[in-house]
Amino acid sequence: MSAYDKWGHPYEIDQRYAKRVAYFSMEFAIDQALKIYSGGLGFLAGSHMRSAHDLRQNMIGIGMLWSFGYYDQVRNEDQALRVHFQRKFYPFLLDSGITVKVTVNHHPVYVKAMYLPAHVFGTVPMYLLTTDIPENDYLAQTITHRLYDAEHSARVAQSIVLGIGGAKVVEALGGADIYHMNEAHALPMAFQLVEQIGDIDEVSKRVVLTTHTPELAGNQEHETSFLQEMGYFNNISFDNMVRMTGMDGPVFSHTLAALRVAKVSNAVSQLHGVVSNAMWAGNEGICEIKAITNAQNARFWQDSTLRTALKENDDQLLIDRKKQMKEQLFKVVADQTGKLFDKDTLTIVWARRFASYKRANLLTRDIYRFSQLIERIDKPVQVIWAGKPYPFDHGAIEMFDSLVKFSYKEANFAVLTGYEIELSRLLKQGADVWLNTPRRPREASGTSGMTAAMNGAVNLSISDGWIPEFAKDGVNCFVIPVTDADLPEDVQDETDYQNLMHIIENKVVELYYNNHAEWLSVMKNGMTDVVPFFDSDRMAHQYYEMLYNI
Repeated sequence: MSAYDKWGHPYEIDQRYAKRVAYFSMEFAIDQALKIYSGGLGFLAGSHMRSAHDLRQNMIGIGMLWSFGYYDQVRNEDQALRVHFQRKFYPFLLDSGITVKVTVNHHPVYVKAMYLPAHVFGTVPMYLLTTDIPENDYLAQTITHRLYDAEHSARVAQSIVLGIGGAKVVEALGGADIYHMNEAHALPMAFQLVEQIGDIDEVSKRVVLTTHTPELAGNQEHETSFLQEMGYFNNISFDNMVRMTGMDGPVFSHTLAALRVAKVSNAVSQLHGVVSNAMWAGNEGICEIKAITNAQNARFWQDSTLRTALKENDDQLLIDRKKQMKEQLFKVVADQTGKLFDKDTLTIVWARRFASYKRANLLTRDIYRFSQLIERIDKPVQVIWAGKPYPFDHGAIEMFDSLVKFSYKEANFAVLTGYEIELSRLLKQGADVWLNTPRRPREASGTSGMTAAMNGAVNLSISDGWIPEFAKDGVNCFVIPVTDADLPEDVQDETDYQNLMHIIENKVVELYYNNHAEWLSVMKNGMTDVVPFFDSDRMAHQYYEMLYNI
């Protein structure tokens, strides 16, 4: 038995998935108890690890053990958002016995791999890297303190630890056939593989990439000289680095370099595939960008009673269970805000990362009209917001706080904190409508709508990300008409807002209250259509079929 097998697959490998794959990600959303994630990229990676386990794939996960997580989202005295960093402890993680050394800014840094056994959360075996150990000085220990540290040198050091340290851990485990980068964060791994394998072309055959976002913040650039000084390129020569990445200028694009290093890559929805290919067109030497649409693990996310009700066509059980789940969510609303929501009232939820292009405040663009919507006596509407701004994005935090202040005097309007896996689950299970309002085509995938649909929430969405592959307007969801992306942003926002409100006022509210049988049909169609295609078992299979086995 090889060292790779010895470390933990509790199943016989399915021979369709026999290639040994090491999956590198800066974050994994696996369980509420393990706070090493921030948002969608982590949710995707967590579902992937669960489905890889269920399909008996020969894969391990390589991630980071963040001592303080992303951050804990709590409140100030006036209920405005407060960013709180609290050290986390995880007794269920085991010492793998593997410690490797990397070099960061000419200083040795020791990286310990902590082991997450497959049986703990039903994932493939995972190795989480930490520098927060006594062998390092304090500065080195802080590298793995905070996910997506705001300081540039810390972020680069994190990539070195994940990429180079992770590759050395995989080597200690017996090596892998394929090294999968979930975003370009782990790119230094390729430079370590050159040292291990000795052949640049052979390294390229083993590396694949998932690219997630057309947003600049997700496609980082740094000065090449700064990266070289930090040790980002490991021990390879500058000429070999240029040969691998094509980066011979003063600015180094991590995503573009990764697209040149990898043998093949994938975008995360069919529309994102079109956007990504257009975005990177004209750059020489990049690999093929395929489209493998993101998905979420239904086994983990979907309520089992709802699943049974749908399967047995038991409408009364479906209705009763949905109301029970609304009541569970409303207990959180009451606890956090003192507001008593009604299980029979139409409930709209907007919950995701607070980024400007996602337009959390689009629904409140006209305050008077919004107030009329939620204050009506007949056919009332309740609205809930939740989501985590980046802890140092003051504009996003200000948007969050403005919604909180606006909600003070409104009985049917709540803003929740603590947006992590379990609150996300409650929101999706308790929502009647799952609202998604990004500026098209800037949402690469947007997987929260998938898990909402699995739990009987009807998607009301801009036609972006995964939605065009799923949507049957008025049949399994409601789709906001496409607005010309070349128009000024304010014009796009106004057009989308008017279309959104028209749908809510004239379709959603009317259907929910005046034709509940038809509403139930839309809900059930959404649940039926979202599984199996948007279950991550399909996605995990396609990764082997379209990326690893080619």
